[in-house]
Amino acid sequence: MKILVTGYGGQLGYDVVREGTKRGLEMIGTTSSDLNITDENRVSEYIHQLNPDAIIHCAAYTAVDKAEDDKESCYDVNVNGTRYLAKTAKEINAKFVYISTDYVFDGKDEISFAENSIPNPVGYYGKTKHQGEQIVQSLLDHFFIVRISWVFGINGNNFVKTMLRLAETRNELSVVGDQIGSPTYTFDLARFLIDIIQSDRYGIYHATNEGFCSWAEFAKEIFKQANADVKVNSISTEEYPTRAVRPKNSRMSKKRLVENGFASLPHWKDSVKRYLKELTQEVK
Repeated sequence: MKILVTGYGGQLGYDVVREGTKRGLEMIGTTSSDLNITDENRVSEYIHQLNPDAIIHCAAYTAVDKAEDDKESCYDVNVNGTRYLAKTAKEINAKFVYISTDYVFDGKDEISFAENSIPNPVGYYGKTKHQGEQIVQSLLDHFFIVRISWVFGINGNNFVKTMLRLAETRNELSVVGDQIGSPTYTFDLARFLIDIIQSDRYGIYHATNEGFCSWAEFAKEIFKQANADVKVNSISTEEYPTRAVRPKNSRMSKKRLVENGFASLPHWKDSVKRYLKELTQEVK
């Protein structure tokens, strides 16, 4: 099976290519320098020539705060780029996985959002990702939409790396404690994506590590497992203002994943443990 993966330079794309290669699949990872997904002609030419069996679309404009002011670039990547890829996937009859986000929900309820919950994004980034979902559903008969949250992986920057870096010079930090979600290790997520792309169980899925926590609780667990003596003060979202509004509740139900016979991802605390080990091995 030949699989094209966009966003290879990012955390998830990198791990998807690594996992697929490990399983003997032909993986082609592209970065923006290999394939500019906002160029419709280039997308069509590249993909028709490659003729993959499947496309896993990990590339995205993910600078949430910057997106509020740089709307044109965000729209071009997240909406137009997705449209061009999905359209070409249809032309060559390739399976298509669109990576979406918890940001398509407003996060205003205390519930876990289900796969069929009505999206209501509050920020521009989330709005463009929701538009991407709508495009995929309108253009393709068979698709996978996979919503993820709070990712961390070996390739790129993330919350875990930031906390570890701050721990080198700080012994006390203030971290938001009223935004709840599921930290998700891209190594675990990649395994699910390779499983799903080899199936025909199409539809919308939520794929995150098991368990929920706040950013402050996430930070405390990172420091605990890394044996870093850092005090974490839990503060409110209002005390840490950002350009973009973020959903306070990013709990997502993974019911459909389990119903369709896929294994649940491990608990996020277990994933942090394995990730810290991977980081240590990389340094060596």
